[in-house]
Amino acid sequence: MSSSLPSRDQPSNSEEVTVPKNGHPSTGPHDSLRHEDPESVRAPAAKQARGFLARRDPLAWAVGTTAFLSSIAFMAVNLAYNAGNFIPPLDDAYIHLQYASQLGQGHFLQYNTGEPISTGASSLLYVLVLGAFYAIGIQGQAFLPFAMGFGSLCFALTAVCVFLIGRRVMNRRVGAWAGGLVAVNGALLWGSVSGMEIGFVALLLTAALLAFTVEAPRKHFVLTPVVAALAALSRPEAFIFTVVLCVAMTWTVLRRDRARSTSHSPSHSMSWPGTLGLLAPISLPLLAGIGQRLFYRAVTGTTTATGAQAKSLLYTPIFYPTEFLDAALTRFHGFLLVFSGLNDYAFVFPGALLVGIVGTVHLLREQPTRRPLVLAMAFGFLLVLLAISTLRTAHVHHLRYVQPFMPILLLLATIGLSAVGGLFATRRARILVTNSVFTMALVFSLSEMPAWSFRLGQQSAGIRDQQVSISNWMKGHLPPESVIAINDAGATAYFSEHDIVDLIGLTTNGLAEPNRHGPGSLYEALRRMPEQQRPDYFAVFDNWPVYGLQEGGLFGEEPLIEFQLKSPRFSRPTPGSGSACQASRLCNEVVIHKADWSDVGTGDLPAEVDPPGRIRDYLNVADLRSEQAHAYRVKPVHRGFQPTTSVETVTYSGHDVVDSGRHVIGGEVLTARNLTSGRPVTITSRIDAARPLPGTHTGSRQVRVSVDGRTVGRWHFGADGDGWHESTFTIPGRFVTDSTLRIEFGPVRTFLGPYPDYTSYGYWFSQQPAAVGP
Repeated sequence: MSSSLPSRDQPSNSEEVTVPKNGHPSTGPHDSLRHEDPESVRAPAAKQARGFLARRDPLAWAVGTTAFLSSIAFMAVNLAYNAGNFIPPLDDAYIHLQYASQLGQGHFLQYNTGEPISTGASSLLYVLVLGAFYAIGIQGQAFLPFAMGFGSLCFALTAVCVFLIGRRVMNRRVGAWAGGLVAVNGALLWGSVSGMEIGFVALLLTAALLAFTVEAPRKHFVLTPVVAALAALSRPEAFIFTVVLCVAMTWTVLRRDRARSTSHSPSHSMSWPGTLGLLAPISLPLLAGIGQRLFYRAVTGTTTATGAQAKSLLYTPIFYPTEFLDAALTRFHGFLLVFSGLNDYAFVFPGALLVGIVGTVHLLREQPTRRPLVLAMAFGFLLVLLAISTLRTAHVHHLRYVQPFMPILLLLATIGLSAVGGLFATRRARILVTNSVFTMALVFSLSEMPAWSFRLGQQSAGIRDQQVSISNWMKGHLPPESVIAINDAGATAYFSEHDIVDLIGLTTNGLAEPNRHGPGSLYEALRRMPEQQRPDYFAVFDNWPVYGLQEGGLFGEEPLIEFQLKSPRFSRPTPGSGSACQASRLCNEVVIHKADWSDVGTGDLPAEVDPPGRIRDYLNVADLRSEQAHAYRVKPVHRGFQPTTSVETVTYSGHDVVDSGRHVIGGEVLTARNLTSGRPVTITSRIDAARPLPGTHTGSRQVRVSVDGRTVGRWHFGADGDGWHESTFTIPGRFVTDSTLRIEFGPVRTFLGPYPDYTSYGYWFSQQPAAVGP
């Protein structure tokens, strides 16, 4: 080791050295606990970098070993709950394994062999890494244990990175406590062995921050942008964080240039080409994130991954800014409660978020040159929480989207605890208080570790009972070439060796949007599929919305088999545990039906009314393509109402008619096309207006009909307790001035109720042919 390096008994470049803002070293009693910015007393940048790489600190090994052994203990609990077999706590882990195994076999991002590329893998880089290991031979039964072990290794290295960051920005003791709190955090341990990308993303984020602390003194960033670019490819939320980190790097470089430009010596100034040369590498994370989205656009037609399409609050049938903000802020408020640790300390020790703010303020005040880094950590974490809050599933799976960012919070919280201890007057009091608060934080964290290991085992046993058992049953009982529709993608494709149709739309292109609208739109999307690609079987939770497809006759009369959970329940739920639905018993049963497509298309023509003349146009409500072609939209009378879709079967004289419809409270607007101007248009509707009761008579069954802004009359919808009712309304020829008509059905009373409340299934537009002369 170079003689220029301090020994382990001496302060390192970043620990136990105090240089107050007046420039004079402090020799007072606060030396060991107050930390001013040590940049001015550090070795030159080159020596500093060599020292960082050369130094082997036994505490780093202790922190990493603790984290790794803790994760191994969690894996042992997993084995105990599953008779010596590795089972992940989330079916989503098998999505990564399926994409990775396909990649290893040469099928890049194809969930089913031969299908177009899909973007259902939430972490592109993680899939690429796993795929590479699959290609070199880590396959079969070894693949899942490898993924779990890889997550454990990444988690251990994350804890080491946190230790090293804490040592550099504060001191060795703070680094050790921060790394230790990460190493024994139950939620992070759960995530690290889940088979998901959590540990991998956490490592990339903390490694990028560590690289920043190394390169910032030189004001020249090379390694940091590279690691940050990898992080940008690992999760959408990580890309947001790396954007903030890019701002911090740019700030650091430009501040250096400003400092040089203020010097009276020309040699201290830097030309713009030189500054641009320093800034150029910083764009790598931006290029990586944008490049990924452009790639998605090229191969799928949209820059948005299917996960965001299926889960984002931005992609509701009708977007209401106020409702969006309300829902997002509600989820954000939930995050604040969790990370404050005041109501429940399952994720962090009590007060973690509050002392994290204290730690942020302390660093901003005491270490001015680190402000770009500190603000990047604080505001990056805040922006990530806000971004995740825009998802319907923000708190899903024990807050797994936020888990990779928790080490950053724990680091700032540890610095905050140290700062609180440093407020006391005597050295003895400071040491006593600091050690006490650190010990309390550790005790709270250790007390939660066993519970998290049990949650891991309980939920993984549920995955074993359902997805793994079902997939293996399918492999042995269903024809090899059959296509299976599921509503929880993962193990089915990985184990059953069947092609899969993902009804949620994560791994099957084109189904995320119909699924958001409800079973009716999903039914229409499925019927549009080529017959050879349609599902032969359905395996779905019986209490999820997609089970509404049963009302359309797509499921055979009797299920082939039912899988009911026998696995343990959660002993104590946590925020977000409900979405781990097996152990929380929110998806207790999966049923498998043979598909029945015999009634598809039976609702394409009126069943009760014979439209006069020739049908010139047909709007199939709930079919998103038909709605788009007719510029159709629902005009709700109240903000927040979502016009969800459903599918229904009505029996006529021994034969079934199936159609999908959309719930309307208020009115509808649409454009009829292919008409002959000057001739009357008869609209035949299929409406279920049996609300509130079929036998009651209210104004809610009347709508005002307008054409191109002119009122034509009122249309009264009939009510039938057994299903929909078909009726007609004729628009006089004087209103038909073009081949298209913009038609609106709206409330008779525009402000006060009762409002039209019905399900709209379809509209046929017909006209009599022109009279033939003698």
